[in-house]
Amino acid sequence: MKLSDLLKDIPIKETTAPQDLTLSGVSYDSRQAKPGDLFVAIAGYETDGHRYIPMAVEKGASCVLCQRKPEGNIPYVLVEDSRAALAQLGRNWFGDPAASMTMVGVTGTNGKTTTTYLLKDLLEKCLGAKVGLIGTNQNMIGDEILHTERTTPESFELQALFRAMADAGCSHVVMEVSSHALCLQRVAGIQFTVGLFTNLSQDHLDFHETMENYCDAKAMLFQQSGAGVYNADDPWAGRVTRNAPCPLLSYGEKTGDLTAGNIRLTAEGVDFDARCQGESVPVHVGIPGGFTVYNALGVLAAAKVLGIAVADSAAALAQSKGVKGRVEIVPVPWDYTILIDYAVTPDAIENVLNTVRGFAEGRVVLLFGCGGDRDRGKRPKMGKIAAQLADFLVVTSDNPRTEDPDAIIAEILPGLEGTQTPYVVEADRVKAIRYAMDHAQPKDVIILAGKGHETYQIVGHEKRHLDEREVIAGYIAERTKKA
Repeated sequence: MKLSDLLKDIPIKETTAPQDLTLSGVSYDSRQAKPGDLFVAIAGYETDGHRYIPMAVEKGASCVLCQRKPEGNIPYVLVEDSRAALAQLGRNWFGDPAASMTMVGVTGTNGKTTTTYLLKDLLEKCLGAKVGLIGTNQNMIGDEILHTERTTPESFELQALFRAMADAGCSHVVMEVSSHALCLQRVAGIQFTVGLFTNLSQDHLDFHETMENYCDAKAMLFQQSGAGVYNADDPWAGRVTRNAPCPLLSYGEKTGDLTAGNIRLTAEGVDFDARCQGESVPVHVGIPGGFTVYNALGVLAAAKVLGIAVADSAAALAQSKGVKGRVEIVPVPWDYTILIDYAVTPDAIENVLNTVRGFAEGRVVLLFGCGGDRDRGKRPKMGKIAAQLADFLVVTSDNPRTEDPDAIIAEILPGLEGTQTPYVVEADRVKAIRYAMDHAQPKDVIILAGKGHETYQIVGHEKRHLDEREVIAGYIAERTKKA
């Protein structure tokens, strides 16, 4: 592609590169640079890509797009913001594929993954559409599953994914939009037909520093949405919507344009009446937990904005299955239950514990930890909520990353002070799971919180295989063999 075509709609401060220069690709990681590439130097959150310009040039990059003039004679394009430029480069390189599809973005602290899966299923059932999905668990093109590294990919990879979805015949894309993605401009330039806000609770303050900053990052989604859907019961709803330029539709158990009445929670799921504009429609979703009511309401509201009747949406939701790693039951041959859930925030821990409290006949046992190199302020808060709502705790590691696992646990334990809830500490997560199973009592519900869909544990900079389902299966095989 000619440089002039690649730079379309990108404000340029200065350039020494010939506009008719032919480029064979775009890279922003110097390790991946190839001959003929345009290398984009990003002043990143953890490192500065300008330091790696010499490496990219050594690998054959023909031109550099940057925020500071590079040394040497390499042709360059100087811009104000290389992150924003990278997003537009992706749109130009891949032909702006998102413009040809109906885009739905979902943001919020909790509920994004379940909401996107339910909405994808609903659109397929109600419209017969082929739907792309982008999120924490995995990316999907229709039924095809693609591996994912982060909730929202970097902007150039995101555009490549949109291109693959459009070429495969997708008419709709449903995607999780993280606060990082909004701040770091990974979704810059994308026009969402619907933007959906689920809720806000403490998380990622290592990046955002304050809850106000975190909320304002989420609110950015409505700035690039044709219509907004939001949870009116959330305490941050007023702030997240106050500058929204698009029409809004609200939902909530108590307040909103779409509300829920006659709520019934069981171990098999939730039932309620969806009420909107004088209409009342019975809804059943086979995912237990009070938070499922909110997830379902958000999905119904988004579908309504897309022109799907609430009754049709409810019929589709009744057929939907659960999501891997979200209140996922793992069968065991004994008289207790094991659930795997991706609860990594105080609010998520509270939600899953209240869910299980609603149907547990025995003790509620919670195994959990906190991620390393992440918001340290939530650690004692998670410990406090866990101690208040569980009957027994196994405090262990999540993804310690570059932190000492014992040091992370030491910051969780102050939250347990002043409670009578018994607990044990076992930093080795596999040993911790085995401990919980060794000491299980009849009718217990054991919740393994934090890993959810993940099949790995990050220790240092190494991603080690750890699938909790395999740990449970190995334990069952070992005990069965001894019996």
